[in-house]
Amino acid sequence: MSASSKSTLDMRSIPLIALNFNVRKRLGLFLNPRNTVASDWMSVAENMGFSYLEIKNYEDCQNPTRKILEDWQSRSSEATVGKLLSILDDVQRKDVVEDLRNLIEEDCRLYLERQKEPPIQVPEVTSCIPRTSERHAITLEDDPEGGKPELFDAFICYCQSDFDFVREMIQQLEQKDCRLKLCIFERNVLPGSCVWTITSELIEMRCKRMVVVISDEYLDSDACDFQTKFALSLSPGARSKRLIPVIYKSMKKPFPSILRFLTVCDYTRPCTQSWFWARLAKALSLP
Repeated sequence: MSASSKSTLDMRSIPLIALNFNVRKRLGLFLNPRNTVASDWMSVAENMGFSYLEIKNYEDCQNPTRKILEDWQSRSSEATVGKLLSILDDVQRKDVVEDLRNLIEEDCRLYLERQKEPPIQVPEVTSCIPRTSERHAITLEDDPEGGKPELFDAFICYCQSDFDFVREMIQQLEQKDCRLKLCIFERNVLPGSCVWTITSELIEMRCKRMVVVISDEYLDSDACDFQTKFALSLSPGARSKRLIPVIYKSMKKPFPSILRFLTVCDYTRPCTQSWFWARLAKALSLP
């Protein structure tokens, strides 16, 4: 890379998502080992704004550096490459910056080049990008001619083993006074389209909120993982209250760290069950 290109590369405006797997892996090699001499991942996490309790929870992670990067990227609009380099400089880890500078700059350059690329004009190039008519007709109530799409108050993210609770959610929120409209994938979505693309369309364009039913089984679901991270990417820091985690039964596994900064609707506590549904309905009714 030439000197002129380096000088015009403003990393403060480049989101953290620009850094690829290789750079993140190398950051972990530098920061994961607990070091009594140089600052490690804990100092970086503190400068990112994570609380003491959050940092303690990350200690059980096999790769805490990777987790704090992912969570910081999801929760903060300040999560840029430039801010990360500034944090590393503040914690006296210039060795990391210097060692990885060329790789980081290359990732940023490639990211900016991708941003300049025109959108694909021929959707048939890949089967995971539906034709325009398919995008219009993806739910039972959609107009196949491309009229007004069916809209929902909330997309429900859940795994199959939790469907009994989802069924109760339908009864409480749709069939009683609340009269909310929920998007249940197996019920509302027509078969035959790419799952990932249709899910993204529903979460981003058709649903005001997303309810995440948290359970041990949820943590093992690739589909739930994708839906949750996609919704968080639309609302860093949960500024628009887009995503609402719900717990309805006790868990053996730890609560997902990526959701720890969100207020949870907890159905497992007997003292709060009497107002659980009213509280959830109110959150879903907000504009």
